[in-house]
Amino acid sequence: MSQPSEINAATKRPSPRVNRRALVIALVVVTILLATVLVGGEAYARHQVSRCISSQFEKDMGSKIDVSFGAKPMLITWIDGKVDQVKVNSDDSKFGPAVGMVVHAKFNDVEVSNNSGSTIGSSSADVTWGNDGIRETLGGLVSGVSSASSTGMLTLDVLGGLAQLQVKPVIKDGTVQIETKSAALLGMGIPTDVVSGIVEVFTQSLQSYPLGLKATDVKVTDNGVVVKLAGGRTELPAQNGDVSC
Repeated sequence: MSQPSEINAATKRPSPRVNRRALVIALVVVTILLATVLVGGEAYARHQVSRCISSQFEKDMGSKIDVSFGAKPMLITWIDGKVDQVKVNSDDSKFGPAVGMVVHAKFNDVEVSNNSGSTIGSSSADVTWGNDGIRETLGGLVSGVSSASSTGMLTLDVLGGLAQLQVKPVIKDGTVQIETKSAALLGMGIPTDVVSGIVEVFTQSLQSYPLGLKATDVKVTDNGVVVKLAGGRTELPAQNGDVSC
């Protein structure tokens, strides 16, 4: 027959089921806390990296941009300073004299540094420049712009529509050149200095691209001009320490 002290000791011993339940609860709590820390840390890191990259890109693109990233967690990027891919979208970029350019760009293998700037491994972009943006850029003598994909040419209304200038953008030696196809003022030729001034601004607008991007293809649509760009390894200077990466 068992002694009373042995019975009491057996009664106070916790059951294995209770121990397992406590362990599961502890693991769940730790998992939730860890997930909360990771989610919060990822959100903070994404904000910091986005702010850093945006500030560097916006200076060269001349407008506010929307930035998105690849699948790599930003917490890791915040530590190693490397971003697999950065996607940049802008609805109103200003390249050189051009205004109103819509840009969708991808920058690959970006290395971010607070002190020495950033490095882009390679890049590509699609630039859409609508007829309204072209008219606004050329301004002054040009009162209207229309384009035709069938001919690959743009028609510029000059001197309030009294004259018309037809031009065609083409790729030559890795840059966009504007070829004058016709220039007529009431059946007579438009003065050479007027034509050359308009063509010069047009050409500069299609050659002034930032971040090491260069034109590889140009196409005239019924709504304007579409340019494809590509770039290799490019350095972005640091922003004087104003933005911490």
